Amino acid sequence: MSEFPARKFVRLPSPFPMRHGGVLPEVEMAYEIGGRLSPARDNALLIVTGLSPSAHARSSAEDPTPGWWEEMVGPGLAIDTERFFVICVNSLGSCWGSTGPASIDPRMGRRYRMTFPVLAIEDIATAAHDLVRALGIERLRAIVGPSLGGMTSLAYAILFPHEIGALVTISAATRATPFAIAIRSVQREAIRSDPEWKNGEYEQGAEPRAGLRLARKLGLITYRSAREWRERFRRERVEVRDGKAGVFGVEFEIEAYLEAHAERFSQSFDANCYLYLSRCMDLFDVAEHGGSVETGLGKIRAERTLVIGVEHDFLFPIDQQEEIASTLRRLGRDVRFVPLPSIQGHDSFLVDIDRFAPVVADFLAGI
Repeated sequence: MSEFPARKFVRLPSPFPMRHGGVLPEVEMAYEIGGRLSPARDNALLIVTGLSPSAHARSSAEDPTPGWWEEMVGPGLAIDTERFFVICVNSLGSCWGSTGPASIDPRMGRRYRMTFPVLAIEDIATAAHDLVRALGIERLRAIVGPSLGGMTSLAYAILFPHEIGALVTISAATRATPFAIAIRSVQREAIRSDPEWKNGEYEQGAEPRAGLRLARKLGLITYRSAREWRERFRRERVEVRDGKAGVFGVEFEIEAYLEAHAERFSQSFDANCYLYLSRCMDLFDVAEHGGSVETGLGKIRAERTLVIGVEHDFLFPIDQQEEIASTLRRLGRDVRFVPLPSIQGHDSFLVDIDRFAPVVADFLAGI
């Protein structure tokens, strides 16, 4: 039976140079796998994640907790572990096992914190590539990436053009819009304004949770659409109010929803890692790979590409996915562009599986 075993680790060749300067003396990457690698080693599919997920995309006997893409990945599902050897990698810079600001700097014997070099999407892609190579795989059958992972998949395809058969980008972009940069800037300011942040020098157990909670709430608002908020919550009030909170306490169901999600997130995710991953999305620009977006995308040599966008996504507007598809098509590439009417906005790939799964499954069936 195909399944995702518990988290595994690979130590990459050292040192690891970073795109914007600086070197990591050691890099360890966390990943999970599902399915079996074929004798020819030609059925590997790599999943690169969004900002916050770990490598745990699918539950397993060793880790039965639901994965973040539980209904998309597994035996007989859209990303079929009966057919593909699926690798889900935790991004460089994250706090779910891969080297990041919360990791120990072996040179100093303390956490990197703000001494971690500037992180680039290209660094995340290169680390994922090196992990794949460390597993003895020279070419991927496909790479699949949503959101930040979509940017990572583009970078991977640009940097290692002859090592990917098929490319799937979901709610991705060649560069961030000013709106997205502005939102993330305010999120980072919320964290850095928290007195507990202490210029990044906080200790475990004394994290800047208030700032991280605010950052997460703002993010959640942009991950969904106004239409969904309206249809899902309307103006419903909570059943029980906290009398001690006064007039500005939680009154509406939408406020309770944001509060609950932000509280859980603030207790599990590292604030410095959030800052670095958020910033790397702002810095990414395909045009840096040749002088223009067209030249950058022109480096991609995937045999087939699937580009999925969401009509109600205002964080990564659908015209950004249209740009990827139309540019690749103009360059003579085999591209399929699918706009979906999901009202869940940017988060649709996580929740609107009924729409996403058939599109992904149909595309992967042809590779």
